[in-house]
Amino acid sequence: MAENVNVVAEDPGTINRENINPVLRALYKFGSFFGFGNKLYASNKQRKKVFFDVIVYIILIFGSIIMLYPFYWMVMASFNASTQDVLKTVWWPKSITEGGIFTNYATIIRDFETRVGSGANYWRIVFNTIIYSTVPVIVGVVVSAAAAFAFAKIDFKGKNVVFFYCLAAIMIPGPALMTVQYCFYVQLGWTENGLAMIIPGCFGAIMTAFFIRQYLYGLPTSIIEAAKIDGANYPRIFCSFILPLAMPAIMAQGILSFMGCWNNLLGPQMFIDRSAREFWHMTQALSQLETYTQSNADFNSAEVITASVLALIPVLVLFGIFQKTIIGSIMLTGSKE
Repeated sequence: MAENVNVVAEDPGTINRENINPVLRALYKFGSFFGFGNKLYASNKQRKKVFFDVIVYIILIFGSIIMLYPFYWMVMASFNASTQDVLKTVWWPKSITEGGIFTNYATIIRDFETRVGSGANYWRIVFNTIIYSTVPVIVGVVVSAAAAFAFAKIDFKGKNVVFFYCLAAIMIPGPALMTVQYCFYVQLGWTENGLAMIIPGCFGAIMTAFFIRQYLYGLPTSIIEAAKIDGANYPRIFCSFILPLAMPAIMAQGILSFMGCWNNLLGPQMFIDRSAREFWHMTQALSQLETYTQSNADFNSAEVITASVLALIPVLVLFGIFQKTIIGSIMLTGSKE
């Protein structure tokens, strides 16, 4: 009589992990640590997806560390008590100043004029930098938006030709024109009072107009036609309809322009006289502070790093607040009607 053998069919939903090769078993343990669990064994397709997701996240985390660590190192190095400890900083300051962790920050603000030169008061230079980064940006972005409105929504003879020549001007490197600009600004007397950093920027920028123009192409022309039927002229249409509707793109370009003006080094070095310290830009003062550091062996170079951190804080705060606006508007600049 044949011996009865109870054959228990294996549930297809269960997973026999003993039959899986060691590589996948190690991957399962690694994935379980991060909460993936049995998803690694759900199917061959799912295993590949999770595997590549893990690899991508590892690469992204590694890249984020590479990009963020220099700023972290700057902040930690700004708390050091001596120049020798600055280069030794890895994850934490090697030695804290006797007056406390923020002593270097208080010192650089209090003695800024001593380090940089007579007339270079810290708060005056901060005020100058704010003026150089806000007035030309606000006025210039509005002017650029008006030009973008004309190029995108108004039909006039030679529009495409004018826009082509404006784009062609972008191909000329900015530094190639700076010598001519400097001679022109000297004759006008703008290099002695900081006007060279304000007035030219108020006339807008073709790149800003280009991005806003691309955004305006996504707005329906029927709004403009309806406003014209109601008797509105183009300035009224621009102020009442275009500016509110295009505000995401305008805000994004304004923030990017602000960051560029705040971090501008070549422009202030070229267009503001070295003797006019009361009109200096922050980057110009930082370069002079570094020169002072190199000529004074007893000076703590951590204070230079401290000044750099102070200069970066406004831009980081502004970008952190408006990062969604910036990214969202850049994504929408390629939209078409």
